[in-house]
Amino acid sequence: MPSKLDSLRKHTQIVADTGDIEAIRTLQPVDATTNPSLMLKAAQQDAYSAMLDQALKASAGSFDPVADACDSFAVALGAEITRLVPGRVSTEVDARLSFDRAATLDKARRLIERYEEAGITRDRVLIKIASTWEGIQAAAELEKEGIQCNLTLLFSFAQAQACADAGVFLISPFVGRIYDWYRKSEGRDFHGAEDPGVQSVARIYRYYKQHQYATVVMGASFRNTGQIEALTGCDRLTISPALLQQLSEETGDLHTADILTQPSSDPLENLNESSFRWAHNEDAMATEKLAEGIRAFAADQIRLEELLRLRSVQA
Repeated sequence: MPSKLDSLRKHTQIVADTGDIEAIRTLQPVDATTNPSLMLKAAQQDAYSAMLDQALKASAGSFDPVADACDSFAVALGAEITRLVPGRVSTEVDARLSFDRAATLDKARRLIERYEEAGITRDRVLIKIASTWEGIQAAAELEKEGIQCNLTLLFSFAQAQACADAGVFLISPFVGRIYDWYRKSEGRDFHGAEDPGVQSVARIYRYYKQHQYATVVMGASFRNTGQIEALTGCDRLTISPALLQQLSEETGDLHTADILTQPSSDPLENLNESSFRWAHNEDAMATEKLAEGIRAFAADQIRLEELLRLRSVQA
């Protein structure tokens, strides 16, 4: 009997949710995603010391050397990952720009320029942007320029609708953080198809397929393998190395989840800015989790900058 990981690969494209080069080398995913928290974790490991030093050296003399060093490190790590995966790497825009469309556009374009200077073509990179209204509109413009995007921190159906209307390449609706919120709110656990996070991704997936949106649905932020198995058949799933390892050690045949094959009950709806903001605001969980996620990623971005600033002084 095959491992659950091998069985899952027959139905879903596997993406590694990590910046750990060795984990990617071992687990052999198709794509890999990074974020400020994963970047910070990598920067704290000795294995990345040379990469950090090179990033600082490359940014010396620039207007904002620490910010530039962060970008250089992100691109250097991403470039290394592209040598290990056949698909794409996702690199995230600074979360502090989540409500600034123009600044998001500028940062995304500069990240792509850095990748191209490193010899990595833009078709190997996805720019990760928080699913705020400003972020979604920036992504719509970037897609027209041939810069494909991964819209992250997605918790509400309204966010998914707006991303589809914007024609973004891929969305990352979160599972685990939704599960966390409802588990705390209702004081009980959830399993399989009853998990609110699983239900959220499945609803989006059904809506996209029924209304023929090309945007890829990539479930993210898993707490356990049960959530992953419950979304077997989703376009892509981005999974941590620990859960990928667990799936590789367990055996079983997985099949496309029934929750993904049911017809969508949601009619096609195009949201303008005011209707988007109202619908998202009406979802207490999504409103809280989006704000919390932006704050957390921004905090880790600041910690990464502090680490680089200290390293530059000690050099």
